[in-house]
Amino acid sequence: MHPVLDDLIALLKLERIEENIFRGDSRDIGSAQVFGGQVLGQALSAAQHTVEDRVAHSLHAYFLRRGDMKAPIIYEVDRARDGGSFSNRRVVAIQHGRPIFNLAASFQNPEPGLDHQAAMPDVPGPDGLKDIADVASEHLQSLPEKMRRFMTAKRPFDFRPVEPVNLVAAEPQDPVKHVWIRTVDQLPDDLALHQNLLAYVSDYELLGTSTLPHGLPFGRGKVIMASLDHALWFHRDVRIDRWLLYSMDSPNASGARGLARGQLFTEDGQLVASTVQEGLVRVIEKERNDRSDPRLQV
Repeated sequence: MHPVLDDLIALLKLERIEENIFRGDSRDIGSAQVFGGQVLGQALSAAQHTVEDRVAHSLHAYFLRRGDMKAPIIYEVDRARDGGSFSNRRVVAIQHGRPIFNLAASFQNPEPGLDHQAAMPDVPGPDGLKDIADVASEHLQSLPEKMRRFMTAKRPFDFRPVEPVNLVAAEPQDPVKHVWIRTVDQLPDDLALHQNLLAYVSDYELLGTSTLPHGLPFGRGKVIMASLDHALWFHRDVRIDRWLLYSMDSPNASGARGLARGQLFTEDGQLVASTVQEGLVRVIEKERNDRSDPRLQV
């Protein structure tokens, strides 16, 4: 298996410390703090370790504090309920004695029922589209060092945006975005693993959709973005090692917060998951020299 993907899978498995307590490490992907998708995927993994024969169908999470990449993260699972058809789990992620994240997840015994879904957007397929790494390589010399490091880091996923991407001089556009996503290598037939990886990758790209109408100057380091909450629903079984279209839109931005929604479709049009996220979006007009500036805090 591709070493970067293999490392991510190991990262999501977690170490069991006690019956309902797990420990996870972090990886630096070039962000200012622990990547939110990593904590989301690890928390879901911790919950899954305490459930048998039931499949995750929804999760709701809040990001409380910045994660420290140099310290382990402890995940405490509360087995809130095991009913006849559903199980509920609450997970708290802790660093340095304080919660940095909490999650509620629900699991269900698979069963048949009513079936309908939204139509898949009519957009070009992944074949022939450039990966985001190839797009970034065309602008590397014009990007700040931090963004350059983020854009050139080895990733466990392929990202092929449908719409043109301008990393240097963004222009205002409709708050709609489509990106084809899949892992860089094949995975075993393990639905829980595919769900964990989907949770991880669902935090990429989503919040940025709320900035598209404003043409924000990301390349000049004057935009602060951070996830505040994240919701994810699994509608059908999913394989993240096959192309999924991440269709995103943003219905609102106000109060220094942006709201974005996403739907994930297979190539043949099945809707496998939906997401909603709200996040902090601050534009800093002056130089960011003083880290005590309250505008820099989440």
